[in-house]
Amino acid sequence: MRARLEILALVLGFIGLFGTIAVTALPMWRVSAFIGANLIVMEELWEGLWMNCYRQADIKMQCKMYDSLLILPPELQAARGLMCVSIVLVVISLFITGCGTKRSNCCGDNMKCKNITLALGGSLYLLSFLTTLIPVSWVGHTVIRNFYNPTVLDSQKRELGEALFIGWATSGVLLITGIILLLSYSKRRSKEEEPYTDAYLMAARDIKKEDSVYLEKTPSSFHKHHEYV
Repeated sequence: MRARLEILALVLGFIGLFGTIAVTALPMWRVSAFIGANLIVMEELWEGLWMNCYRQADIKMQCKMYDSLLILPPELQAARGLMCVSIVLVVISLFITGCGTKRSNCCGDNMKCKNITLALGGSLYLLSFLTTLIPVSWVGHTVIRNFYNPTVLDSQKRELGEALFIGWATSGVLLITGIILLLSYSKRRSKEEEPYTDAYLMAARDIKKEDSVYLEKTPSSFHKHHEYV
């Protein structure tokens, strides 16, 4: 059962890796909001971490890389760095988790080393969950706040893009992966402690036997009189 959980964690880890890469690369973090009576709904604008894309009716999508990092709002600047950190953390977590599985030959038969490796991989998955959730939620909060802000022009308001929803789903996958690995680590640790507890109980029993006083059974006077008769 534990081996299946470890395989499931590896599969979820690969899904989390593809998800973080997709969220980082997709330009659909903020999309144009079709509100107001005077807006042209035949035009669509996408804004991402690396580029913005613009499309009109009967015209192909045109994308342009940002000329400078400084022109981006603070939430997108932070999101760019944190999402890159998330990708690196998930890659490292996959390698570490692969070395910590029971079927791996990285640590040989040293189960203690494998357990530590597995716990480290689970902790890194939880850290990657935070580095994915924070930028996605920050950008989503900014989009919603500006959308309901009456001082912002309708043409400058944006809606939540598909990349944000993929980011929230990916962060959930990373959280589940980290929890599975840490649960597997705790079960392994409990299995390791069982032989030590058994040995401790046996040693305690031996000590009690050594400390016990042996009393020689002597026949009573009534027994001797009965034998004499």
